[in-house]
Amino acid sequence: MVKNRIGIDVGGTNVKLALVTSEGKIIYSNSIPTRAEMGYEYTVDNIKQAIRDLLQETSVNPKDVEGIGFGFPGQVDYKSGIVRLAPNIPGWVDVPIAKMIEDEFHIPTRVDNDVRCAALGELNFGAGKGCENLICITVGTGIGSGLIVNGKLVRGASNAAGEIGHIKLQMHDGPICGCGDTGCLEAFASGPAIVAMAEDYIKGGKSTKFRELANPDITPYIVCEAAKAGDPVAKRIFTIMGEYIGIGLASVVNLLNPEKVIIGGGVAAAGSFLMDPLKETLKKRAMKIAGETVDVVPAQLGNTAGVIGASLLIES
Repeated sequence: MVKNRIGIDVGGTNVKLALVTSEGKIIYSNSIPTRAEMGYEYTVDNIKQAIRDLLQETSVNPKDVEGIGFGFPGQVDYKSGIVRLAPNIPGWVDVPIAKMIEDEFHIPTRVDNDVRCAALGELNFGAGKGCENLICITVGTGIGSGLIVNGKLVRGASNAAGEIGHIKLQMHDGPICGCGDTGCLEAFASGPAIVAMAEDYIKGGKSTKFRELANPDITPYIVCEAAKAGDPVAKRIFTIMGEYIGIGLASVVNLLNPEKVIIGGGVAAAGSFLMDPLKETLKKRAMKIAGETVDVVPAQLGNTAGVIGASLLIES
């Protein structure tokens, strides 16, 4: 029997909500602004109202909703349903979101990290269908990952597993990461790293396609557009990014021996400019047997991976 769930993907700018069937089909979806600067109570009230609107517009009785799932960027205690810390959403510290929603709607509610939710979505209904062991990484402002081992999501002893962005690529010095340490993969290869490399190049007085496109600031999207327009510097930046991510992934592939690595997130929109050097470096640097086994593929569910995955938390 097909059952309905609600999946909610909370980001720094917007909150996406969807009514999702147990077969992964989205029946209804909506998006509301996060407005983090107004405080978490304001955002929670808006989410509650958006859930009420969803139920009303789809004529679904709360009793017929099997569960509600939330995906959050940051540190989440899955067992207690508490958002411990969401670095990109100020004010979200130790917020018992699951209890707040359950008290309001009397529907079982689960909370997890957003990239883990995306991994669940891709495993069940996307690029990871049929896999038992996979790594799903998102490359955007940071680099996060969801790990599936023997068909199950790996959360770790304190719900902190999967911080692939903080694999160390350099022993001393190296660029400073948002986590406060140096030499992390995320500091070498992520949205801000792309922008920093592009800006460094312009500081040298050179003119490039992305300098023309900047309006007024350079963004990863602009560097990506410049690469697509044939700009050699922009293409080189993505080659370097791909090499760094490939080296970081080689360690994970050697450790976990997955069938697939699924790449998603905003920066992954660069397509082959990023994927080709990433695949090449991974094959070269991973150990032979694990390296030959793994297939690197783009994510399939795009912007819907978060809500679809969050809707699956009730059964994971």
